[in-house]
Amino acid sequence: MTNPPHILLVDDSAEIRKAVARYLEKNDMRVTSAVDAAQMDDLLKVGRYDLIVLDVMMPGEDGISVCRRLSAKGVAPIVMLTALGEEMDRIIGLEVGADDYLPKPFNPRELLARIRAILRRAQKPEALAGSLTGSRVRFADWTLETDTRRLGAEDGREDVLTTSEFKLLTILLERPRIVMSREQLFDLTVGRTPAAFDRTIDNQISRLRRKIEHNPGRPKIITTVRNGGYCLATDVEVER
Repeated sequence: MTNPPHILLVDDSAEIRKAVARYLEKNDMRVTSAVDAAQMDDLLKVGRYDLIVLDVMMPGEDGISVCRRLSAKGVAPIVMLTALGEEMDRIIGLEVGADDYLPKPFNPRELLARIRAILRRAQKPEALAGSLTGSRVRFADWTLETDTRRLGAEDGREDVLTTSEFKLLTILLERPRIVMSREQLFDLTVGRTPAAFDRTIDNQISRLRRKIEHNPGRPKIITTVRNGGYCLATDVEVER
């Protein structure tokens, strides 16, 4: 019998913590709760978590700052909880490494569905890297180790990709020089149809460009195709 996923819930609202924990635990998940970033950091020192549910508006260090530093370390996938109508919070959250977001107030059933979708991708290497699982992939002046998600450049630069960045990049690497629409990329990375005006893919592309392009403002590796979408405009070499 496999161990249930362990979720770290970070929210200053006792009502939300109690309701979400109760619902997730009824659906075969373990939940540990924290009221703020400081308590979260203490819990991360002594425990391992499969996913973090993180509120944006908290006393002390806010969720955006927390997400930025945790995603840089590749600690765990992150679902952000944002205030209803705060579009900028959602955009910034995705830009700094969140894997998904949910506006408040939300239905716990939808949160559960988002968590399960992310865990399926994170726990199955083939679901993340697809046909590139277990490979070393060379493109432009970069090498991606799909087993570790480590990205290395010829000049010695290194980075570790977040779950969402890794999934999106491997999808593009599997389809070099093919134009992919935003809807196609969203479906392949998230597994659902994007809402109207959803900028998730655009934000994730922007994050990837900041990591791999010499000039993100004039990208040459991941290009934008007007009225089309995005394209990996370079050859790809795969080493098994």
